[in-house]
Amino acid sequence: MKEKVCTLVLLILTISAFSQEFTRADTLRGSITPERIWWDVTYYDLKVAVNPSNKTIEGSNTISYKVLKPNNVMQIDLQAPMKIDKILQDGKEISFTSEGNAHFLKLLKKQQRGKEENIIIFFSGKPIEARRPPWDGGFTWTKDSNGKDFIATSNEGIGSSVWWPLKDHPSDEPDKGITISVTAPKDLMDVSNGRLIKVVETDSTKTWVWKVVNPINAYGVNINIGDYVHWGEKYKGEKNILDMDYYVLRENEAKAKEQFKQAPMMMEAFEHWFGPYPFYEDGYKLVEAPYLGMEHQSSVTYGNKFENGYLGRDLSETGWGLKFDFIIIHESGHEWFANSITSKDVADMWVHEGFTNYSENLYVDYFFGKKASSEYVIGTRKKILNDRPIIGQYNVSNSGSSDMYYKGGNMLHMIRQLIDDDEKWRQILRGLNKEFYHQIVTTKQVEDYISKKSGMDLTAFFEQYLRTTMVPKIEYAIDGNKLKYCYVAIVENFKMPIIAIINGKEEWIKPTAEWKTKEFPSAIKTMEIREDFYVKSEQQK
Repeated sequence: MKEKVCTLVLLILTISAFSQEFTRADTLRGSITPERIWWDVTYYDLKVAVNPSNKTIEGSNTISYKVLKPNNVMQIDLQAPMKIDKILQDGKEISFTSEGNAHFLKLLKKQQRGKEENIIIFFSGKPIEARRPPWDGGFTWTKDSNGKDFIATSNEGIGSSVWWPLKDHPSDEPDKGITISVTAPKDLMDVSNGRLIKVVETDSTKTWVWKVVNPINAYGVNINIGDYVHWGEKYKGEKNILDMDYYVLRENEAKAKEQFKQAPMMMEAFEHWFGPYPFYEDGYKLVEAPYLGMEHQSSVTYGNKFENGYLGRDLSETGWGLKFDFIIIHESGHEWFANSITSKDVADMWVHEGFTNYSENLYVDYFFGKKASSEYVIGTRKKILNDRPIIGQYNVSNSGSSDMYYKGGNMLHMIRQLIDDDEKWRQILRGLNKEFYHQIVTTKQVEDYISKKSGMDLTAFFEQYLRTTMVPKIEYAIDGNKLKYCYVAIVENFKMPIIAIINGKEEWIKPTAEWKTKEFPSAIKTMEIREDFYVKSEQQK
């Protein structure tokens, strides 16, 4: 064989490599501005009256906060056409100026470090209607088959400030939770996050008061209004008894009672892999919504038509995706990754979506075996685009490529192969949920934890798969019983070991940017890379 030079493609991603223009509004939304950094949210008390007849809402949000350092200008977010009607502190009205959807409050009293204060913001308006929920979010106003109103919020991407005023940045969650009081027409029910603590009835309305005692990410706060029926069960989990409750439209009760049997199955699988459900105090709810579904904390919304797969389709095209209801499994997986472990910046959303995509694979593993789970995650690989890096740009509310789902899941599947010890891998996943329980994290924290607990330096591995669009390629040549091989299209120091199947037998090889040679006992007739590794390969002649 003529010796060839194995090309090393270095990571040189300039800002312009995947350029995108960002505005002042993007910075105000996506960064921890001077008007945000000085105060820490401790509690929200949100009251909302929903008026289906004209698609308007009105209410108030009492924001309790702790002063971290003196300042008297506070940034609050609320998106047009919603309006702030009035703001009070200690009974005195506060003036404010607005720059787009960011509103800067001029506090009248001196804000002293360590003090706990609160403000009350009154708001009203006709919130943006969701065009393609949950991805293009807002309010959804529909009717059920009996002509009754069926209403829901979904605002992961667009932000919670699309309908209520708050500190709309993922880095700050209310430490002590939230109370959500929703007033709706008397013949309907509201289901929101946490536990129902009371219902207040008037001649024409009911106000449903829900309380969350754990920290909660803002986009996870939701309203669901409909002609719901309710049932529940007690699940004996790792932290004793968990209340699991289900709310569906009256017309769908029979179908839901059959399909929702998968919810305790999900809980069993995920507590095995990830550790205890993170919100025992607030319970778990599965709530029918007029869109596909979303991971609202302790109030997971569901609209998958009570059938297995993703709207009846197998995303992996292997058959395994039809063995479970995608929305029940995927959106509930977010309780661990997104709701308990939350990324500090939306640029790191892979921490939510990559792990939760991988949770589908682990559900399959738990009930159908390791081979089935491998086939499932490998089957989803064809959906990887490699259009942009998985990690977006920081401080401008910019998430990375949708590859955070399928590429993220395949990346984690590869780490399992590299560790080559399933119990050790399980303990790493459980350890993540213990170490970062109810915390805001960065990508680096997650990367460092996995590297430390696995005993492997995965720095270049994460650099390759999270921050570039390059798929590592193994170039190889066969010369009798000798296999020559190297990596191309890799970042500096990328040295991921990999399993090659030589003459039908699995063998670990350790490619680098330089050509290596490995001899085998007999002539090499066949050579392929095990599919569990997301790489390309090409034989050189």
